[in-house]
Amino acid sequence: MSIVQLSQVRKNYALGKTTVEAVKGVDFRIEKGDFISIAGPSGSGKSTILNMIGLIDAPSSGKVELEGRDVGTLKDKELTRLRHEALGFIFQSFNLIPVLSARENIEFPLLLGKKVKFTRELREWLGFLVDEVGLSDRVDNKPNELSGGQRQRVAIARALVTKPLIVLADEPTANLDSATGEAIIALMKKINKELGTTFIFSTHDAKIVDIADHVIRLKDGLVVENTRRDQP
Repeated sequence: MSIVQLSQVRKNYALGKTTVEAVKGVDFRIEKGDFISIAGPSGSGKSTILNMIGLIDAPSSGKVELEGRDVGTLKDKELTRLRHEALGFIFQSFNLIPVLSARENIEFPLLLGKKVKFTRELREWLGFLVDEVGLSDRVDNKPNELSGGQRQRVAIARALVTKPLIVLADEPTANLDSATGEAIIALMKKINKELGTTFIFSTHDAKIVDIADHVIRLKDGLVVENTRRDQP
């Protein structure tokens, strides 16, 4: 069963008296463990699609399914729980909380749901994530004491802390220099292979497109390419 399926999804926005068709009847599916790039120029609809998969926005028509569940049938409370438990988010602007340390930023999603007990197992998981993203010596630093690449590493660990099924990454390398961007892509690919986490990227970055197992290209709100590459 696909982990994500979009069926004839459309998204319209009102711009004054004009209706803008951002997404125009899109069909595709994503399998568990995919490392997928949704690519296309600005205005092609890729961020809109990412927001609908991320339950931040709802389609004007059509159906978005997560693990076979039509998310359009869920109530707000169920959507909030699903967003918190099944999805992790990485943003181009990092979106870290400036007054919190790297460790506290990573732990923050755990505090948003039900009360969490920091058991030995959870502390081991947090330690594993910090090691995995290479920040063992910077966990007590605030975001303004970290480089752009280190901040994005904190954001990656934060996205993974709730053990989500899917990590959604919106232009995660846009604010990084090319060498740092390559290191961040390699890190996410490593996590994808080791943990089996599904990564979905909205990106202009050709390097992410090149390393992706599955590429969907958009143009003017339509899918113009849907290519699944053979796994090595």
